[in-house]
Amino acid sequence: MASVKRTYEEINEKIREKRAVVVTAEELIGLVRAEGVEAATAKVDVVTTGTFGPMCSSGALFNFWHTKPKIRASKVWLNEVEAHAGLAAVDFFLGATQIPDDDPANKVYPGRFEYGGGHVIGDLLAGKTVTLRAESYGTDCYPRREFIAQYRLEDFRDAWLLNPRNAYQNYNVAVNTTERTVYTYMGILKPRLGNAGYSSAGQLSPLLADPFYRTIGIGTRIFLGGAQGWVIGAGTQHNPDEPRTAEGVPRGGAGNIAVRGDLKQMSARYVRGVSMIGYGVSLAVGIGIPLPVLDSEVVRLASLGDEKLVAPVIDYGADYPQGGGDALAEVTYAQLKSGFIEVHGREVPTAPLSSYPRAREIAGVLKQWIEAGEFLLGQPQDKLPQAKAS
Repeated sequence: MASVKRTYEEINEKIREKRAVVVTAEELIGLVRAEGVEAATAKVDVVTTGTFGPMCSSGALFNFWHTKPKIRASKVWLNEVEAHAGLAAVDFFLGATQIPDDDPANKVYPGRFEYGGGHVIGDLLAGKTVTLRAESYGTDCYPRREFIAQYRLEDFRDAWLLNPRNAYQNYNVAVNTTERTVYTYMGILKPRLGNAGYSSAGQLSPLLADPFYRTIGIGTRIFLGGAQGWVIGAGTQHNPDEPRTAEGVPRGGAGNIAVRGDLKQMSARYVRGVSMIGYGVSLAVGIGIPLPVLDSEVVRLASLGDEKLVAPVIDYGADYPQGGGDALAEVTYAQLKSGFIEVHGREVPTAPLSSYPRAREIAGVLKQWIEAGEFLLGQPQDKLPQAKAS
């Protein structure tokens, strides 16, 4: 069988004509097992991926229109959650993990933060009204010193989801070997290897399906929170130099992406605030990325499956707070999803922070958009930073 080569232009033309053959990464695995890589490459034009889970390095950029008289907001709060207003006039950025100075739940139950930036964003997407409060020191051109008003999402002039670090390529499996329960962003970890938490869709996860970022870069069009969004670059802490398996899959966190999209077009089903006892608050974000089948290598890598994707088991009770420590074990995502892994000879129950059913749903919705001709592929204008040559 002759080797297949395609271009973005060829694939997009098929999408416009509603002739493109689209499968999810999960469906691709079955197809490759049944027919082989080359046969699957000849059949398929696009592979869709998906992930949904807490992504702490997230937030929203707002513009709330000029007031009369004008204000140059130096401090802004939404539902008493403080945002960063050091931008200009009526722009501000609300971080997903920001918490109010006076969280009633934290007063009664220390460590139990129940509301924060992620929840404000989720409330706006759910159609709720929030209280915007702004303060200023006042100037000749911006004389107003205080502004309070009720806003719904549609009342803002601009509202962008603007996330500096999302969709980690891979991630730790968190356990706790100490004698006490520890409270982390990976969930509550019981003492003496009582449980293990992980947060990845595994075989559906976008950057695990494209481990060398061959098709994902600046300008890639994505599913973001239920709407179309874009990759705007490598995310903070992007580290493609993590050790890799023989197939090229990173054994640790490795890469991630920064993303942007119009919050007004998104859905509360795919963007919602979450609370984590003893840690704080975050934002669960749904991301799906289409992979163009440019050649058989795209198919080979996207079809590896959970059995060939590995993650490190890290002790969050001792090693993680100190900023170091070797992995206690290395496990596959197939093992994680089975409900148990083995660590130091002990059977440890596992539970995901991310939702695989929701990731599957996202990959399926993205597939439908492409098949309907509603979503064209965005060719990257520049690559994400690659691993250094060894």
